[in-house]
Amino acid sequence: MPAEKTKSKKETMAGRSFLIRSPKEEESNAAVREAVLLGAKNAAIAGTVVAVPTLVGCRVLPWAKANLNYTAQALIISAACIAGFFITADKTILRNARQNTIGKLDKST
Repeated sequence: MPAEKTKSKKETMAGRSFLIRSPKEEESNAAVREAVLLGAKNAAIAGTVVAVPTLVGCRVLPWAKANLNYTAQALIISAACIAGFFITADKTILRNARQNTIGKLDKST
């Protein structure tokens, strides 16, 4: 009988969440969501801007036609998309952090 009580106690302890949510967690999630959205938009723009000259160059330029296969073209375009996403997301997160720091400094004075 005591083993059953211990087991049920363990089950109830395992079911509990001991994480304490920060009051600023909602703002943090919103900032991350904004960074991802802006990063995705910029990645789409960067991919389009890089894809057009890459694909045209591979059809027109003899060197590119001879040396850039489909995999190389895809790598060039995806590298631009990835760079656009991470640069924009990083800048957005840093901007939000700077605004939060400036807001804290203004409140303290």
